[in-house]
Amino acid sequence: MVDRQTAKTKPPPMYQVILLNDDYTPMEFVVLVLQKYFGKGQEEAMQIMLAVHNTGRGVCGVYPKDVAATRITRVLQFARSRQHPLQCVMEPVGD
Repeated sequence: MVDRQTAKTKPPPMYQVILLNDDYTPMEFVVLVLQKYFGKGQEEAMQIMLAVHNTGRGVCGVYPKDVAATRITRVLQFARSRQHPLQCVMEPVGD
């Protein structure tokens, strides 16, 4: 008889996508980015934008690494195409 070990797969590590404040990107543009790329409603987008404005950073969402990286790339391309210096980064979520 062969003993079978059950394979235990861990969920993929998750990363939070964070928008960083700058003195040039309009608040309305930040709200647009949150709605367009992170699926936020008007009110939630406004709350995150205010967090970015008041504390210097705001969490847009938590995703697997490849999804987070793709969203960051799209946000940065969109911001640059509109001549905004908006910065977007990802940080690992603590275990």
